Amino acid sequence: MSYLLCMDESGHDHKNTPYEVRGGVALRIEKLWPFVQAMRRLETLSFGDTLSKYGKELKGHKLLDKDRFKWAKQDAWMEDEERRKNCLAFLNRGMKKETPKHFEFTAYGQACLTMVRGIFSLLKDHEAAVFATIIPSIARKPDNFVYDDYLRKDHVFLFQRYYDFLEANKTHGLIIMDETEKEEDRRFVNRMYRYFERTQTGNLRASRIAPVPFFVSSDMSYPIQAADCVIYCINWGFRLPNQGMDAPTRKDIEAESAQWLNQLQACIDKKEDERAFLEWGIKYVPDPYNSRNKEKGGKSDG
Repeated sequence: MSYLLCMDESGHDHKNTPYEVRGGVALRIEKLWPFVQAMRRLETLSFGDTLSKYGKELKGHKLLDKDRFKWAKQDAWMEDEERRKNCLAFLNRGMKKETPKHFEFTAYGQACLTMVRGIFSLLKDHEAAVFATIIPSIARKPDNFVYDDYLRKDHVFLFQRYYDFLEANKTHGLIIMDETEKEEDRRFVNRMYRYFERTQTGNLRASRIAPVPFFVSSDMSYPIQAADCVIYCINWGFRLPNQGMDAPTRKDIEAESAQWLNQLQACIDKKEDERAFLEWGIKYVPDPYNSRNKEKGGKSDG
């Protein structure tokens, strides 16, 4: 009953998003292939075909672009067969560099929302668990920061939540990551190695988490595409106001995703110092650069 944590990120370009989010969805290995098959069926049922044939990808920021909501609402909701027919016309016109017709824009917008809603439903049906850590987009590394070779605090918390989940389920987990920029990927992996090899806490967590991430191209991996959609929705539609996470949401994304995210985030029964409490899979970290301890073998945050 091992798990795969399929990870992605949002807001790391620090351009237009309120937060920087890293995380993903954990699926049991025996659920992986049924989930992939269901995602492929959902894509075809939503759009009439797979988007890769038209040079498009299932990305959260594209599926949930403001224009998609505008297009979807400009006419009455279409029946499934009508939506697929008009959506295919939209995609084929795009390939020919032609301007789609009004009702074809409507169909494509409705197909995008149908896909997003279906992704959340499939994640629940396949018993996925969501993990994510969030920092403000304005967070900047101090000039005198000396721990750049080690995992940032929010990333430590992410792996802590995943470890606690695996420990509670008495199983083990792998990490699957979206392949982005090779040098940045290499730096992140090196930080992971140092954490899991050189800290006592990391050593412990390596007993459940295999600290050797596997990289895949997101356009060929449905679980990573689902993670991308989830992480984007966390950035724009999920808030923990009691923890100071109070940036404005996009109300359209919040309405589509907030309830789902509350249901899907991991929930772990914890006991510490004779105190029982629930630990949640989504955590906000206001300052990812404070309270670091780089001592070899020393205790890490999280």
